[in-house]
Amino acid sequence: MPVRRDHIIKQLEDKRVEWDVVVIGGGASGLGAALESVVRGYRTLLLEQHDFAKGTSSRSTKLVHGGVRYLEQGKIPLVVEALRERGRLKQNAPHLVRMQGFIIPCYSWWSVPYYTAGLTFYDLLAGKLGIGRSQPLSRQKTLEALPTLRQAGLRGGVRYYDYQFDDSRLALNLCQTIQEYGGVVLNYIRVNGVLKDQGRLSGVIARDEETGKQYEIRSKGVINATGVFVDEILKMDDHRSKEVIRPSQGTHLVLDRKFLNGSEAMMIPRTEDGRVLFVVPWRSRLIVGTTDVEKHLVQLEPRPEEEEIDYILETAGRYLNPPPGRKDVLSVFTGLRPLAASSGNRQKTKEISRGHKILVSESGLVSITGGKWTIYRKMAEDVVSKVACGRLPHLSGSVTTALKIHGHDEKVDQRDPFYWYGSDRAKLAALIDGDPGMAEPLSRELSIIKAQVIWAVREEMARTVEDFLARRTSAIQMDAAESIRIAPLVAEIIAAELGYDKTWMRGQLQAFTRVAEYHLMSGCTFPN
Repeated sequence: MPVRRDHIIKQLEDKRVEWDVVVIGGGASGLGAALESVVRGYRTLLLEQHDFAKGTSSRSTKLVHGGVRYLEQGKIPLVVEALRERGRLKQNAPHLVRMQGFIIPCYSWWSVPYYTAGLTFYDLLAGKLGIGRSQPLSRQKTLEALPTLRQAGLRGGVRYYDYQFDDSRLALNLCQTIQEYGGVVLNYIRVNGVLKDQGRLSGVIARDEETGKQYEIRSKGVINATGVFVDEILKMDDHRSKEVIRPSQGTHLVLDRKFLNGSEAMMIPRTEDGRVLFVVPWRSRLIVGTTDVEKHLVQLEPRPEEEEIDYILETAGRYLNPPPGRKDVLSVFTGLRPLAASSGNRQKTKEISRGHKILVSESGLVSITGGKWTIYRKMAEDVVSKVACGRLPHLSGSVTTALKIHGHDEKVDQRDPFYWYGSDRAKLAALIDGDPGMAEPLSRELSIIKAQVIWAVREEMARTVEDFLARRTSAIQMDAAESIRIAPLVAEIIAAELGYDKTWMRGQLQAFTRVAEYHLMSGCTFPN
């Protein structure tokens, strides 16, 4: 049976209940920590102020990778750890993770042997979890793989392999897995204070954003896994806390697949300012990115800068024929990385390690920052072990290395527009069989049907139009204008399912349109 929000809320109202672990934050690190905690046997509650993966965790380049550029920087331990976790994630969530070939185009005589040697070492570091050997390509073979590549001066290329995944769908499947093991997850519950007994952290104060009701929630341990908002929670615990993160903004552009015209991705290993740029097929689209811009203002809905748009288009245009322009951009999405470095760190954000850090305050608040999706499981293992040490009874060690994630299905057909539902694909089909009207298309362009909205509300905790179009289907990232067009249809279905009226619908459409406009390209100006 679907997990009803009002039934879950009742557990917060019972003041006799003391949780073992409360996790603040419903992104990659928070969801991983909650799953790690509950499968070890701890009574676990996760609270997210907005929707699961609302922030950075739904705005990645959709790659599960060891980090080729980290290898070049000599960060071998970080690469080895990520490559191991890359392989484990493929085994645990095969319906969301697939192998992706990448080609590095080479325009100088030394590039082919240089990158072949480096990527061969990259393959060897993966050990038994490797997925394919890198190989040099002739000029002809490179053009066959990337037919729209600029030909002038091309010497050849190098092919290597990593994995691609669906970030927001993985977040949802982690929520479902946590629930299956007895944990509790809630979106739209904002933590706005902490509880202490004689200076020791003993819980949190949280507010239901839908009803305005406030709760005091007792817990033996609290994990602060709020990404770019880590410092905000730290200051709730101790107003004297120093900042521990440096936010870095990453922007991606989404184009039609015709600009690459193939199934392989392209990696530009060294742009003019020393970054890496990916051009990656994703579903029916092409993702181009990313940027790395230091930000001082932390926002729930960050906005791309004009310089970022220009940088991506200009860099991609040097390699693609024809070069993409602003009119070709179907969507723009931007996220903030919570890099583990204090504001006093003078390194450029692109030079800061993507490794994670765990901090324990005097009161016992355990905070985790840094990291990336690929190593979310290892981050979770480390942070729960830190919480358990001295605060919780030892119930078991980590058992998540081979833990199957909800939806696990090794035989998904990537040609199926609904393949990313995994084992839930059959249940979606059963919903349609029970009511053929459920198959009514809302968007043929994005392959979205009515049944998906019903499923998202009943089974995936979608509460708003944005929840469905931004994270249950990623429609807003694939085509912002099309997502705005179908938003009224989505609002009508959700309202009927949850018992809301037309006033709610109007508010939803206004709120969603404001968010969707940040994903639109309109000349050279973004909305204020």
